[in-house]
Amino acid sequence: MYRITRLENGLTVATAEMPHMASVSLGLWVGVGSRHEPSKLNGVCHFIEHLLFKGTKRRSPLEISQAVEGIGGYLNAFTSEEITCFHSRACHDRFDELLDVLMDMFLNSRFAAGDIEKERGVIKEEMAMYMDQPQHLVQELLNATLWPDQPLGRPITGTSKTLDAMRRGDLVEYLKDNYVTGGTLIAAAGRLDHRRVTAAVARYASRLPAGKRPGFIPARSEQREPGIRLFTKDTEQTQIALGIRTCPRHDPRRYALRLLNVLLGENMSSRLFQVIREDRGLAYSIYSTPSFFDDTGDLVISAGLDTDNLFETFRLILRELRRLRETPPRAGELRRARDYVIGQIDLGLESTDNQMNWIGEQWLGHGRIVQPNEVKRRLRQVTAGEIRAVARDFFRPQHLNLALVSPRKTTRDLARLLLN
Repeated sequence: MYRITRLENGLTVATAEMPHMASVSLGLWVGVGSRHEPSKLNGVCHFIEHLLFKGTKRRSPLEISQAVEGIGGYLNAFTSEEITCFHSRACHDRFDELLDVLMDMFLNSRFAAGDIEKERGVIKEEMAMYMDQPQHLVQELLNATLWPDQPLGRPITGTSKTLDAMRRGDLVEYLKDNYVTGGTLIAAAGRLDHRRVTAAVARYASRLPAGKRPGFIPARSEQREPGIRLFTKDTEQTQIALGIRTCPRHDPRRYALRLLNVLLGENMSSRLFQVIREDRGLAYSIYSTPSFFDDTGDLVISAGLDTDNLFETFRLILRELRRLRETPPRAGELRRARDYVIGQIDLGLESTDNQMNWIGEQWLGHGRIVQPNEVKRRLRQVTAGEIRAVARDFFRPQHLNLALVSPRKTTRDLARLLLN
């Protein structure tokens, strides 16, 4: 299904041929994100992402949008802790046009002084929007608690202070030094031919700066007692995020942890949803999410609820964590969780977008494209005892971290619960 070609200058091209589809999805993936940034340049990757849409030597910002939307496609980008991606999708016969737009943005962006100042203001508005969204703010607070004074604990957008300090030279130099062929992938999925895609990319390859993928400072884990961070805000609800450091994406325990997360809080069948929403009606939204990085990971339980229900909800969450530590899941529960994850993989990979994302995430995360069948095989091998074992490894009171955005003024009662 997947084909990979590494060009002479280190640039990699990977494809998934889906001849039954009408579309093609194309992504320009770079193995650099917020955790690669020095503290004084916090937010530089996100800033660069914005500026690559602000015009090139050939196209204005409007012409960039029109070049893709005018052929019935779409164009977007995202920055994460370890990856930046520029991606687009259109009818398969428009592939060359999509590639030309992405490469034009990547190679020819102007970084004009006026655009930098305007986009600096736009990003500050984006940050202000997030501050007004308690669900987002609580996740930022939790990251700072999980990873204090570390790149993973800093906001991907940066701060007002770091944004104001960045000059054009900082942005251009960071792009030149870090967005290099050794960490760059062109991924495409849909009705395409790998050889034709590779030949098209090769026409641009010599213009990309050569170099090795940048490194980052490893995450530190020195926690000896629970952590709590409260942001007091006049809100209708209390937003909570309970975070636990877990394992990196290369750790074999990740398969058991992935199934544990389904049992705990990923869907409407999960224990947290059933106990807290269905049985007691304490929250509208409650769910858990795992994240895997190169050298660490976390699992986060998030909920929004009436402040009067906070103590009872938190007590029940801790009870479910203890249950997973003490008792293996029942056979039927484990089977349903496994079937859910495998089904989600199969359903997701029916789309060209998700196939293209699978290629990018696997290649940048593992240095190869892990086959979906390999992942499904490993999931089928997970036992109930292994799920209890990872719960015992990670769900320890001294490793819990709680962030709250709430009208509350104190967390003393919750701190006592965390210690038990």
